[in-house]
Amino acid sequence: MEAAVELRQIQLQVLEPVAAAATGKALSKFSMLTRFHAGYFRISLSLCGQALLWKTLIESSTETRALRAVVSRLPSFAFVLLWSLAFLTLLALCFLYVARCVLRFRSVRAEFAHHVGMNYLFAPWISWLLLLQSAPFLRPDTNGYLLLWCLFSLPILALDVKIYGQWFTQGKKFLSMVANPSSQISVIGNLVGARAAAQMGWRESALCMFSLGIAHYLVLFVTLYQRLLDSNSLPAMLRPVFFLFFAAPSMASLAWDSISSTFDAPCKMLFFLSLFLFASLVCRPALFRRSMRRFSVAWWAYSFPLSVLALAATEYAQEVKGAVANMLMLILSVLSMVVTLVLLVFTAIKANDLLPHDDPFMCSFNNMQ
Repeated sequence: MEAAVELRQIQLQVLEPVAAAATGKALSKFSMLTRFHAGYFRISLSLCGQALLWKTLIESSTETRALRAVVSRLPSFAFVLLWSLAFLTLLALCFLYVARCVLRFRSVRAEFAHHVGMNYLFAPWISWLLLLQSAPFLRPDTNGYLLLWCLFSLPILALDVKIYGQWFTQGKKFLSMVANPSSQISVIGNLVGARAAAQMGWRESALCMFSLGIAHYLVLFVTLYQRLLDSNSLPAMLRPVFFLFFAAPSMASLAWDSISSTFDAPCKMLFFLSLFLFASLVCRPALFRRSMRRFSVAWWAYSFPLSVLALAATEYAQEVKGAVANMLMLILSVLSMVVTLVLLVFTAIKANDLLPHDDPFMCSFNNMQ
């Protein structure tokens, strides 16, 4: 009897570390879902925007010889490879977020109430719409395109009702307190949806989404210019999202270009505003110094606005057909590609830093739970 008891104790001593290790692995997986949030869709936004830029450059009829030389030297499968990478990345991020919704619903609910996290809930749907517009195998005049546009646009409209309804009904100081540069993602979502609708011939739907986006952009732009001192400011690590200041007018120029079928005066004015805001930010590198001390997923906020600005420059160059416009398109396109490539390399090298424990984005969520 005593021998059986001793044997049982030995078995427990052997099995306890194994059970503890298994429990630790399970907890680490759940911890990953806790630290993962909608802000990681910055990666898919950047890759999908880059895929759309490549498609536009390949199909463009500009007279820039240097640009033609760069594009013609790319392998024929390079664009398909980039589109596939963007698709797989977005699919993986969506799978992780669905798992987070199932296993960490309290964190998702806190994200809905957060002044930054709420805005990034638009990002997956924007990514899908960008991917749809750059798809190499699906034309805008097909039923599949229409079905997918409806599938990806309806969540944006639903989020519009929530976020814009709060701005409208929560009192005159509510928007001044919660507005931040990431709030422009909600505007970009409407403009991307408007561009996709215009490309498939749904002009009324395009005008509807464009009017929602541009009206709230005007209100938001003025609010951000005169935001209150005690408003919710961004942590230093998240300052790359300031690049969204020129992403919104760039996307507005692209959306109106698709609606009006020409890069007319309003498109040019929005594009010039984008260039001015881009120059204003580039001339202030000290603003981003603290955010560049350590790699984080927030760095991906640099890529998408540059891709959208390069897209607007491409449309402008096709309309103007001048040497300056073509050179501007070439510089912005190359800059966008280089930044995206550098971010891919850093993400591969610094993969362990993608889910930090001191992410200020997550600290705010934890305080709300």
